[in-house]
Amino acid sequence: MFQNLKVRLGLILGLTLLSLFILWRKYDKTGQPITLGLDLQGGAHYAMEIDESKAALSAKDREDAINRALKVVDMRVNELGVSEPVVQKAGNDRIIVELAGLDQASQNRAKDILQKSAFLEFQIVRPLSELQPQLPRIEQAITAAFPNEARAAGQAPAATAPGGLLQTKGAQADTAAASAAAAKPLESKFAGQGASGQILIDTANIRSITRYMALPQVRALLPRGSQLLWGVPEAEEQKGYASLWFVNADAIMTGEHLQNAQAQTDQFNRPIVAFELSRRAGRRFEKETGDHINQQMAIVLDDRVYTAPVIRGAIGNRGQIELGKSTMEDASALALVLRAGALPAPLHIVEERSVGPSLGQDSIDNGKIAAIVGIGLVILLMIGIYHFSGFLAVAALAIYVVLSMGMLSALDAVLTFPGIAGLILSVGMAVDANILIFERIREELDQGRSVRAAVSEGFHHALRAIVDSNVTTLITCAILFYTGTGPIRGFAVTLAVGVVASFFTAVFTTRTFMALYLERRQSVQSLSI
Repeated sequence: MFQNLKVRLGLILGLTLLSLFILWRKYDKTGQPITLGLDLQGGAHYAMEIDESKAALSAKDREDAINRALKVVDMRVNELGVSEPVVQKAGNDRIIVELAGLDQASQNRAKDILQKSAFLEFQIVRPLSELQPQLPRIEQAITAAFPNEARAAGQAPAATAPGGLLQTKGAQADTAAASAAAAKPLESKFAGQGASGQILIDTANIRSITRYMALPQVRALLPRGSQLLWGVPEAEEQKGYASLWFVNADAIMTGEHLQNAQAQTDQFNRPIVAFELSRRAGRRFEKETGDHINQQMAIVLDDRVYTAPVIRGAIGNRGQIELGKSTMEDASALALVLRAGALPAPLHIVEERSVGPSLGQDSIDNGKIAAIVGIGLVILLMIGIYHFSGFLAVAALAIYVVLSMGMLSALDAVLTFPGIAGLILSVGMAVDANILIFERIREELDQGRSVRAAVSEGFHHALRAIVDSNVTTLITCAILFYTGTGPIRGFAVTLAVGVVASFFTAVFTTRTFMALYLERRQSVQSLSI
């Protein structure tokens, strides 16, 4: 199929247009065709370790503590709303956090959040029927605070039945009744009730609901001793919904009394999480859970509901959390989060670097200059040495640039200054492949072969050397990505993408252009090379 010249040209054109579309869509969404890293747009870099000043830990305990802390730090960084944050473990005793695009005030806030001890709580979930009577007054408070949003809510179709209890997800309010209902800026954003008793919120409305919940007058109107908490990403959020839980404000137990949590299976081979409390806390927990049998108990970490299992019986110092249809991986993740509420030692920042936007702009400018000079010299040398064949290679090189940028954008890769170096290096590799091919073609022509036979043999004999060099480079990229951190990984990703794109353009695109030239000139007797 690929021997057909039209098919080859169609594939090249299709991939080029797809890459341009991906770049345009990313630019339309974020204002940048490719996400820039910390060193290009400024931000903060933190290296964090477990503080052992009060109690030394064994190597095993230290590694376990770092794994638990990594989960908590990752959850907190996601709450900061930073674009493309980097949270990863370095070695066995350090966590690296890179937050791009933060000003000084945001950096100070992020630093405080990262070092704050994780706080785990067990809270009882309250029925939504207790919240319903207060909703009219809450709506009035929100209307007074945000009158424009209230008017917009009055014009939009309601997602819940007017004046009634929250409906199950998918229930449609009567159109006439909805249009006649009073403006409900809060309830109009409810998407229904989830299977576990939580309120479902369309992810597009998360920011508005958060603003409403932050109003002191709204918090004051909630039923006494209650609060609304967001859930962590769940299945609903994958479908476009977030969870809002109505729970008791007072916790029946906190994570400071948790001694251990492990993922296990029950007698039916279903995943569970077994946890252990201190003896004193176990007696209190047994009484509290005994008073709330058949009610849900929310497991809350840093004010986010992780899960809310039903209490089937009084739980002492040893208990278990049933996860239903979840997997052992889910159970292991939950056990890790539970243990994170009882970190054996706090985290402290051992290294902190701040990159200003001006430094990042300097890196971008220097990268542009390096790219322009490097590519310009390559173009001049290729055309000067190989003439028309060099011109075809340059045309393929232009397609290489578009494909590389499109692949980086599609992968949501973060472009760093070392990454720019990787791209420029891969340009040299693309040209190197063309040089191997052209020199082989010259050898075939010197032996008296026809132009078409020389081109065919030249590409065939150069292919093995090109494949060897590209494969070894990709292996190196894989090693760098696996063992490196931050900028090193960025270099590895961009170089690997460049190698793949350069192989395609050198072996496939250049040959297609040359075949097109020979096809148009059936009687060609020589080739400018």
